Order: sequence, then structure tokens, then C-alpha cells
Amino acid sequence: MEKETIYSILMADDVVTSIHNNLNILLNFIPELSDMIGFEHNHPHHHLDVWNHTLLALHNAPKDAEIRLVLLLHDIGKPHSYQDEEIRHFRGHPKVSAYIALSILKRLHFNQDEIERICYLIEQHDTPITDQEIKNNKALAHTKFIIQYCDALAHNPSKLEKRITYLRNINEKLNQSEKKYKKQISKLDQQTSKK
Repeated sequence: MEKETIYSILMADDVVTSIHNNLNILLNFIPELSDMIGFEHNHPHHHLDVWNHTLLALHNAPKDAEIRLVLLLHDIGKPHSYQDEEIRHFRGHPKVSAYIALSILKRLHFNQDEIERICYLIEQHDTPITDQEIKNNKALAHTKFIIQYCDALAHNPSKLEKRITYLRNINEKLNQSEKKYKKQISKLDQQTSKK
């Protein structure tokens, strides 16, 4: 029941308004989200607090339940993994976020495969996508790319150039992989039709 309710909130056409309108319900099921509300990044690459950054990332997301759930939880560990130095850092926050998400998803009765995949995507949301990942599992690399892109667009716009360049390069590699795959299928089709 909780899982369906959360997905119905996240799958609204206007996800941010849906979250605002159902925040009490969402916090009842996932009270850990309250730690993000008003928690400041205090970092030049962020212009919003953790909660509003999360909402902006969700606003950027396609209408996909898994991607939206990952984005809802991707920074849930930041209030529990920050280091105040000259500027605030969040070293290790993807792992902490995945650990907190694991507990949440178990409590909400997600199945083991869903839990493993969602926690993996949360833990990997800041990890660069490699050529090997694209080669081994293009679909998973593409999902990771979308999550990273939505997250990037929720960062301080004046600090995005390097990250957007990286994401454009990954997008090009994903597209080249798709073209190469289609070319291989076309060759196989041609060989099959000759027989």
C-alpha cells in the first residue's frame, strides 16, 4: 500500500506540486526526508538547500517511477555525511544515501531486486559512467545517465559547464553504442536474408 501511494505521488504530471500537496503523507511513509528540508549545502556548486535541490532534480525527471524514486532518495544521506571545512563537503554521501534507502525500501516492502537496483543507482549517482559500463549494460548506463543529468540540472547554473560537458560526452557514447548496435543488427539481417 505504501509503495503504491509513493509511486502515485511521484508519477503525477507535475511531480513537485504532487509532493507539496502530499508532503504529510510522504513524510509519514519516509520520515527520513524531513532531515533534508532546509538543510543547507553551503557549497558554491549548489544554490538550493538539499530538499529544494531534490525537488528541482525531480522536476527535471522523465515520468519514470524508478528514476523519480532514485532522485527522491539520492541525497537523503547528505544531512548525515557532511564535513564543514572552508566550504561544506559531502564525501561518501552516495553510500550513506543508499544505506538509508535500503532501510526505507525494506520497510516499504519493495522486493529484493528492486531494492538492489534502486540502491545501486543511488550509490552510483555521482560516479562517472565508464565505456565498459556502456558496453556491458547500455540500458543501465542510460538510466544512470538520466539520473545524473537530472541531478546536474539542479546544481548551481553558474557552475555547470564541466558537468554538462561530461554528460554530453556520455550521451554521445551512448548514441554511438546505439548506432553500432543497430549497424550490427542490420548486418545480421542482411546475412540472414541472403541465406
